[in-house]
Amino acid sequence: MGVKTSIKLHEVNALFPNYHFTKITATKYGIMDTTYILESKSSFYILKKYERKIETKIETEKKLLRLLSASNLNTPKFLEQNDEWYLYAKLEGKIPQNIQLKHIQILARFMSEFHNVSKDFKDSRAFLASYEIKKMLSFAKSNYFVYYKKFSSLKEMRQKDDGFIHGDIFIDNTLFTKNKIAVFDFIDGGLGEFSFDLGVALLSFNPHKRVLFTKSFLQTYNQKAKRKISHKELQKQLQVAAKFYGLLRLVSDDNLKRMKELAKFW
Repeated sequence: MGVKTSIKLHEVNALFPNYHFTKITATKYGIMDTTYILESKSSFYILKKYERKIETKIETEKKLLRLLSASNLNTPKFLEQNDEWYLYAKLEGKIPQNIQLKHIQILARFMSEFHNVSKDFKDSRAFLASYEIKKMLSFAKSNYFVYYKKFSSLKEMRQKDDGFIHGDIFIDNTLFTKNKIAVFDFIDGGLGEFSFDLGVALLSFNPHKRVLFTKSFLQTYNQKAKRKISHKELQKQLQVAAKFYGLLRLVSDDNLKRMKELAKFW
């Protein structure tokens, strides 16, 4: 989340006159798209403007969100669109500041239920298709050769089609209320491996590589998942996910510090 395009409260009310918004707040985080929080007398909403040419992805996400909502998964509900602005109902909860075992287990249950539904959702392209890995590696080779050697194995990166994966379940794409989790920002997801999806989540939810957290996460996930994941498979994809997002941070943010946060997983 974050803001690239400014908009005023009266302009939003002109776009969506049926909601009578009383307050607009710009979000602070994120580098890709514009996101505001809106408030009316009785409800909260999310206003988004996608700062990329991703019309196909937007339509895919709408279909996916309808499917997830019908399966009682706590994910965003699309309400309306006007021009380039998209309105969603805001999910309840807070981003956790101190990850505990209960967060790990709640996340694992959500991901198993999500994958059980998304395994049959094929109205999307491959997750990796949105990323020009060879081009990113070329940038790293020219500018950060010592790290390029760490990332070079991504040349051979391939993913099985287990179904639709989120691919970006970091802490700031989740909200927690008691024993419930909400997950959002499915826009850059696509067809890929479920074990990779789990690996990405652990990068953020288990940054200190606690054995207990990883073990409990996998056990909880496999209790209800129709496609079971082995510990060996998870560890392999966790390493792949760390290199993938390390390279992405290096190229898109040109940020060595954020990239190095993932080096412990390589």
